[in-house]
Amino acid sequence: MTPTPGTPPTGPGRPRRPGRRLGAAAVAALLLAAVPAGAAVSADAATPKSATGPQGQKLTVSATTGLDPAGAKIRVTGEGYGTTSGIYVALCKDNGANRVPSPCLGGADMSGGSKNSQWIVPKGDPYEGELALPFGPGGTFDVEIEIRSEGDGLDCADVPCSVVTRADHRASGDRTQDVRIPVTFAGREPGEPGGEGVDVPAGTVSYKPVAVFTSAGKPLDLLLHPDSKKLYVGADNIPDTADTDERGLYVLNPEDGKAESRITDAPGSTGALRASAAARISGPLPGDGVVYNYPLRGVGSAKAGDTAATGVWLAGSTITDIAPGTAPGTVLVAQGAKLSEIERATGTATRSLTLPGGTQFAADHARGAVWFSDFAAGKLHRVDLASFAVTASFDLPGTDSIAGFTEVDPASGAVWVGVNRSVLVFDATGKPVKTLVGKDLARDAAFDAAGGRAFVAWQDGGDLSDPANDNNGTLTVYDRTDFTPAAKDLSLPGNQTQLGAASLAVEPGGATVFVTSPAEGKITRLTRQVSPLVTQAPADRSVRAGEEVALTARAEGTPEPSVRWQVSTDGSQTWRELDGATEPVLTFTAKSAQDGYRYRAEFRNDVGTTRTAPVTLTVTEATGGDTGGGNGGSGDTTTGGAATGGDGSTGGDSDGDGSDGGASTGASGSSGGSGSSAGSTGSTVGGGSVGGNTGAGTTSGGSLAATGITVISVTLLAAALLGGGLLIHRRARRRTSGLA
Repeated sequence: MTPTPGTPPTGPGRPRRPGRRLGAAAVAALLLAAVPAGAAVSADAATPKSATGPQGQKLTVSATTGLDPAGAKIRVTGEGYGTTSGIYVALCKDNGANRVPSPCLGGADMSGGSKNSQWIVPKGDPYEGELALPFGPGGTFDVEIEIRSEGDGLDCADVPCSVVTRADHRASGDRTQDVRIPVTFAGREPGEPGGEGVDVPAGTVSYKPVAVFTSAGKPLDLLLHPDSKKLYVGADNIPDTADTDERGLYVLNPEDGKAESRITDAPGSTGALRASAAARISGPLPGDGVVYNYPLRGVGSAKAGDTAATGVWLAGSTITDIAPGTAPGTVLVAQGAKLSEIERATGTATRSLTLPGGTQFAADHARGAVWFSDFAAGKLHRVDLASFAVTASFDLPGTDSIAGFTEVDPASGAVWVGVNRSVLVFDATGKPVKTLVGKDLARDAAFDAAGGRAFVAWQDGGDLSDPANDNNGTLTVYDRTDFTPAAKDLSLPGNQTQLGAASLAVEPGGATVFVTSPAEGKITRLTRQVSPLVTQAPADRSVRAGEEVALTARAEGTPEPSVRWQVSTDGSQTWRELDGATEPVLTFTAKSAQDGYRYRAEFRNDVGTTRTAPVTLTVTEATGGDTGGGNGGSGDTTTGGAATGGDGSTGGDSDGDGSDGGASTGASGSSGGSGSSAGSTGSTVGGGSVGGNTGAGTTSGGSLAATGITVISVTLLAAALLGGGLLIHRRARRRTSGLA
C-alpha cells in the first residue's frame, strides 16, 4: 500500500498516537539542531566523499570504496535541502543525470524494519515521527543506512551504484532532489577489471544474426565438421516449392552458406539409388564427410564432392534415431524401442536390445552408456554399452506432452532431455540436478566444450489460436556447470515447430552458432558479441600543478569497443566528453582549477556501453607554504595550515574566507586561529581536525568547533536516553514508497 499524500499511513490495529509522534519529533529536531553535519554517527569515516546537487544541496557519505558486499553501515549527511518536499536516502542503481535512480536497495519498505534507506520530510509533515525523520535547520539531516552489494533487483557488481537522495513518492518525477555519490564494494574497486555496464552488465554475451542461408531446402539436421570445417545439412523438400526436389545432404560453406556439394541419391530397399532426404546426421567421418540416416531405414555415408551416398537398407521398422557405434565401422540405431549396433558396410546387427519403450537416445562413449528416453512412459533408461543391458531407469517428470530431444554433454556426461517447455538435466549417474524452463518448446541442445556453454533451441508451437504462441522461437545459452544464463536470450522470429524441429550446430569456442528453421526453410548464422569489459582502469591521482597526468583504461569486447574519456567538475553529478580524447591513454598537464575533477573512460560497441569507475584528480600548488593558509591561518606543515600549497582541503581555503575551517587531514589546528570568524566554526564531515579562534583542535571529528563540547553520535545518545526511560524516535511503521 502506498501512502496517500497528506494522509499518514497506519497499520491494522495500530492507530496513530499524536502525542508520541510530536514528542519524538521534538526530540529528534533538538538532536538534529544540536548536532552539526560533521558530527560522527559511525566510527568508520575513512573515505568520506561529498557531492553538490542541482539546487546547491550538499550530500556527504562516510565511506564509498571497499565496502563489505555482505553488508556495511555508512553515515549519510546533507545540508541545503528544500524544506518543502520529502526525500529518500538510499543505495540505488545510478542511471545518470536527469534519470531516476532505480532500482534501490530495500525497495519500498512497508514495515519500517529495514535500515536500507531513510525517509526525511519537512518539519511538520504528516509522515514525520513514526514513519519519517524531519529535516534539521537549513535542510540538514544526519542518518545511518545499511547497504549491501546485491538485493531487491539490484546487483552492484553488474551496474553502477550510488548512495543517492531523491524526491519521495509524492514527487517521484522531481529530479531537483537527485544527488549521487558513487560507491563500490570489495571486489569492484576503482582500477579493477570489469567496469560499470550502463545498459547491460560489463562483458555481457549475446548472439547476433549475421546471415541467413536458404540454399539447403528444408533443413532437418546440422553438423559442423571438426576437421574440414564444412557445414553438413540434412534436408527435405519445402512444401511450397513442390516443383523442385530439394532433398539430400548438403555441404555448405559456413561463412556464406553457398552449397559446395549436394548428395541427392542413396541406396533404397533394393540397393538401387534413389532420391532421398537426409533426416538425421549420426556423426563425422575422419577428415571429412558424415554418416547419416535417410528415410525410412537407410544408413548412408558421404562427403563433399560425392555424387551419391554409399549405404545399406535395414530390415524392420523405421529408424527413429542414430549415433556413432562403439567401433569405427558401426552405428547405433533405434527403430522405435529396439536399440541395435549395426555394421555400416553390411547392415548386419551385431547386437540388439528391446527396451520397455521409447524412440530416441544419446550415446556417451566416454562413460560407456546410452541414455534412452521413453517419453510416453516418463522414463529414462541407462544402457551399458559393454553388456548392452539396461542398468538403471529414472523418472522423466512432465513427459505427458511434447517430446523434444535427448543429448549428452560430452565434458560432464550430464544428460539433457527436452520435454515440452522444459529441459531436464541429469548428472552422469542419473541424478536430477536442474530443470530449465522456457517459454517455448525445447527442441535441440548443443554443447561447446571449449567455452563451457550449453545452447538450447526453443521453438514456438506455431498455433496462433493458442495465446501462448507468438510464432517466435528462442535461443538460450547456459553455463554448463551451474546452469546460469551465459548470454542474453535471442528471439528467433518465425521459428515454429509445425513443419519440423529446429537443430543446432556450434563452432568450437562458441563464436558462431547455426540454427535451423524448417518452417521457413532457412539456417541462421549467429555470431557472438560481447559488451565492453574493462581490463585496465585508472586509479585516483594526486599531482602538483604543472605536472603531466596520464590516465590509462583498456577494455575488450566484440566488436572491438571504442573509447571516449569524460570529466565531471561537480562530483559526478554531470559528465561531459573531452574533445579528441579517444585513445586508451589520456594525457594532460594538471592545473590547480582541476583539483577534485573526476575522470572516467567510456567504452562502446554494438552490444553496450561500459564505464570505468570514476577516479578523482587531486591537484596541489607547485610550491607549498604560506599560500595555503590565506586568511584562514598562517599554516605550516605541522600545525594545521596547508602543507602542500593549500587547495582548500588542508588548512584555510584558497579563497581566504576560512569557510573550510581547520585541516581535514587531522593535523593539529592550533595555528588555524588567525582565520576569520567564518573559519572558526568550520568542521569536516566524518573526521579530521576542526580549527577555531581558540586554536583548539581535535582529530576525532567529535567536537563542536565553536564551543568545544564533545558530540556523541545520534545512535549513542538515543541509546543513553532510552536507557533513562525516554523514547527518542519510534519508526516501527516507516515506509519508503517509490524507491523501486
